[in-house]
Amino acid sequence: SCPTEQPENATDYDYYSGLQKTMHILSMVVYSVACLLGVTGNGLVIWIAGFKMKKTVNSIWFLNLAIADFIFTFFLPLSIAYTALGFHWPFGKLLCKLNSTIAFLNMFASVFLLTVISMDRCVSVAFPVWSHNRRSPELAARIALGTWVLAVLLSSPYLVFRDTVVSSRNVTSCYNNFALSDDYTSEATRRLWRMRHKAMIITRFLCGFLIPFIVILICYSVVAAKLKRRQLANSAKPYRIIIAVTVSFFLCYFPYHVFSLLEISKNSSSHEMKLALYIGIPLVSSLAFFNSCINPILYVFAGPDFKEKFRQSILSTFEGAFSEESVLGSLTSRRKSRSASEVEVPRV
Repeated sequence: SCPTEQPENATDYDYYSGLQKTMHILSMVVYSVACLLGVTGNGLVIWIAGFKMKKTVNSIWFLNLAIADFIFTFFLPLSIAYTALGFHWPFGKLLCKLNSTIAFLNMFASVFLLTVISMDRCVSVAFPVWSHNRRSPELAARIALGTWVLAVLLSSPYLVFRDTVVSSRNVTSCYNNFALSDDYTSEATRRLWRMRHKAMIITRFLCGFLIPFIVILICYSVVAAKLKRRQLANSAKPYRIIIAVTVSFFLCYFPYHVFSLLEISKNSSSHEMKLALYIGIPLVSSLAFFNSCINPILYVFAGPDFKEKFRQSILSTFEGAFSEESVLGSLTSRRKSRSASEVEVPRV
């Protein structure tokens, strides 16, 4: 999820004033729904995966995904208020910086965790015995911590560049001050702003979307090929939850990255492109925001034995969703049966 980037000067607002009210209302509705569902749903996942369930590799992955989404949705009321006040930011410079940084921290942490999960699935299927012996909650916790560190590093520039400015109408805006300067009359300053803006968007697209997407695609292609070769097609069923979560992330974020790249394209200054960006960026940003509340819903509806869900408690529902895949056990036992020299090891 990521903060809505608004046009930089007041003339854009005046020119497209007819669209403004509709965009504001739509954004506030989406933000409010995402906040309500996200805080409640992800809070529930944190409570169950963090405090009620036995620690497993899967529960650690899903716990960290929920923490990333919970932190973001917890701060959403700031964005709701900002939109409701006509993009007037009364919360000070520190919260302006923190709000945007947390939004991108959520995006990077989520996509890195999904990438790590896909690699975990790939290794489990490609090297089942090795995975059975080495795969542990402790190792998963250390890897999850590493993804958070990387996500913090990539989102930290927003702590530097995010800034507030007060207009002549006494409206305070929270915006990206990539030039770290209030002097926009200088061509050198504008050139620096454009260069840093472009670098941020390209880095965000490569590290937060394209590279993880390629890695995830390769990993699940290997998983599908291995399961098909070993005639374990039915064993792919437990993978549907994480695949649903992964697909929803990329579907929610793909339009946002497309519009971000359009924003730095050569023809972004044309009247038609400005109009498309003015309408499109709030819409695709809202879609990206919404991703942070959808995972708990998927855990229930895409989990095993959905018909039984209404006869189960919430706890057992999430436990079923986060359980270690039975495919690992079947792959491991099959591999072990091929070699008499393999020793039996306890499951972690």
